[in-house]
Amino acid sequence: MDTFSGYHPLINFTYFVIVIGIAMFYMHPVLLAISLAGSLAYSVYLKGRRTVKVFLFGMLPACLLMMIINPLFSHEGATMLFYMHDGNPVTLESILYGIGSGAMLACVVSWFSAFHAVMTSDKFMYLFGKIIPAFSLLLSMCLRFVPRFTGQIRKVAQAQQCIGRNVNNGKIWERAMHGLKILSITTTWALENSVETADSMKSRAYGLRGRTNFSIYRFDKRDAGLMLFLAAVFCLLMACIANKQIHILYFPVFAMNRPTPAAVLSYGLYGLLCALPLILNILEDIKWRSLRSNI
Repeated sequence: MDTFSGYHPLINFTYFVIVIGIAMFYMHPVLLAISLAGSLAYSVYLKGRRTVKVFLFGMLPACLLMMIINPLFSHEGATMLFYMHDGNPVTLESILYGIGSGAMLACVVSWFSAFHAVMTSDKFMYLFGKIIPAFSLLLSMCLRFVPRFTGQIRKVAQAQQCIGRNVNNGKIWERAMHGLKILSITTTWALENSVETADSMKSRAYGLRGRTNFSIYRFDKRDAGLMLFLAAVFCLLMACIANKQIHILYFPVFAMNRPTPAAVLSYGLYGLLCALPLILNILEDIKWRSLRSNI
């Protein structure tokens, strides 16, 4: 049971907006390293060790590819390392920017993986159902589309295998035809399911003015305390960035702030922010063990 998922949806959404936003728009090497470590640790806690396999065989090659491709197309920077056969220079700054871009991509993908596990469709509908009903319904359907589509493909493939029409049966062209058949069946199911969902929500007067909504979520003192903590940490980080206590420059010359006390404090605050879900889960586990030992 994930303790952080039990908080109010507004807390969950605000947290992911902060950590994903900082990772996307501020490619500081130290912050990226902290963010990547926190996101991977939380993803492993939520989904188990298979997250490590997904990272090693999925995200890591994509990040390495970005690191290699960026210096080949971007030749900005003052520190020349060597020239390619076509005469274009390869600079140290381009390589470092490629490394930062790859790390940023890994952070964002990893955080979105945790976001998908925590921010379920009912939470998203609760937050935005009254404000932007049509968009919230569409986005909610999109968020759950990939796992449902993947699960349906498995079901169709198992059913087709019973009649000898799986992608493992027959010659190469027959396997391709079987795969296209499975994809066609699943796509048809997805289209029909989306139409049924839209008709169902329309028949329930979704989006009409005056429609009431049942909700199990309540914003209590625990949520208020955590919201104040998130706001305080975010404001302190933005103040440090605005005052250039932590800053990064890739072009024309790579330059980064020195480890001043204010910078170290910012790193610590951001590390605490990225590790917040795990800290809450650890504290809850300690609490339950203490309660069980007293029984």
